[in-house]
Amino acid sequence: MKLILFACLAAAAFAFPQNPEGDAEVVFDERTDQGDGNFRYAFETSNGIRAEKTGVPGSAGQSNMQGSFLFPLPEGGVVEVKYIADEAGYRPESDAIPTPVPPPPHVYDLLAIAEQQRASGIKFDEQGFEI
Repeated sequence: MKLILFACLAAAAFAFPQNPEGDAEVVFDERTDQGDGNFRYAFETSNGIRAEKTGVPGSAGQSNMQGSFLFPLPEGGVVEVKYIADEAGYRPESDAIPTPVPPPPHVYDLLAIAEQQRASGIKFDEQGFEI
């Protein structure tokens, strides 16, 4: 019975995904907190992950932050994201963040026609028929 239990535990341990990134060590860690809402931190790990952030008090009592983070991709290369977070929200910038494709030119023409119809009082029901 003990042998079966040991064999099951060993099989489960070997089946559990191994995480080589779990062995990363912090190689740089710098933190400053002035206690009044102003802070700064920066760190880097041995596997190439880096982050830094600076914060200042915001107008409504929140922390306004600006920073960046960088991490390596398994297939090579890195992703870097720079961001600002404040009263206007979180605004990340990165080549890795997909951007929407602009609509084709005819969409703007259709929107202009729809606005003209609304201005002239034309209304449509849910099926798209004129009321």
